Amino acid sequence: MSALKRLMPFNAEQAVNILSEFGPLVLMFVVNAMYGIAAGTWALIISTVVAIVAMLVVLHRLPIFPLIASTVTMVFGGLTIITHDPMWVQIKVTIFNALFAAFLFGGLWFDRNFFKYVFEKTFHYSKVGWDKFTWNFAWFFVFTAFANEAVRLTFKDESVYDILGLQMDGVGIWIAFKIALIMPLSAFYAWYLTRLMQRYRVPEEKVSMEADMEAVPRGHAAEVTNLGRQAPHAVERIAAAETSEREANLG
Repeated sequence: MSALKRLMPFNAEQAVNILSEFGPLVLMFVVNAMYGIAAGTWALIISTVVAIVAMLVVLHRLPIFPLIASTVTMVFGGLTIITHDPMWVQIKVTIFNALFAAFLFGGLWFDRNFFKYVFEKTFHYSKVGWDKFTWNFAWFFVFTAFANEAVRLTFKDESVYDILGLQMDGVGIWIAFKIALIMPLSAFYAWYLTRLMQRYRVPEEKVSMEADMEAVPRGHAAEVTNLGRQAPHAVERIAAAETSEREANLG
């Protein structure tokens, strides 16, 4: 395996899948830091439309994360614009992450793995792998929810703080916290978990075989399986019969 493959173990479809799911969120935070919440909200909406088109063309399904996040962001972003209170867009992160963590835990409880549903078309892992991935990410969302509240409540918008020689208000510190710490940490954690998931990767041959079995009409799968098991013995019987026939003709 090449060094590039080890660092970026994704094919083209997998790359589109990841960029479509997480790209609009990253763009929203960057534009929000540079131009404010209104521009960040529009950046999320426009990039979500682009992600939807890319996903429909390449994977023939809709991106889940951008659609959920854009809906939540428009609601809380609208409240921030109307009330001129940044608290709404700040607390949105806490509420969204906490609810999403609860959603992931609930899915595991009811054996409905969300990440498996979203990514199973391009990433093939065992059920144990998907469950461990989801469990770890759910706890990461819990951590980010608590961290977001800690920063929001500690640094007030009406106060000015000296951070490494820079004069920043509470919202500026919160945005810097999201971009400089949470975003890179999230990306690294996702990459780290994806690397760990390689031990649970299902071989492409098995995936193709399972897909072929699913294409078999219901009620005939067992027959196909038995035929596959009996095939080597059938070949041996045919060869033995042909040998006997040749010996009889020679006799």
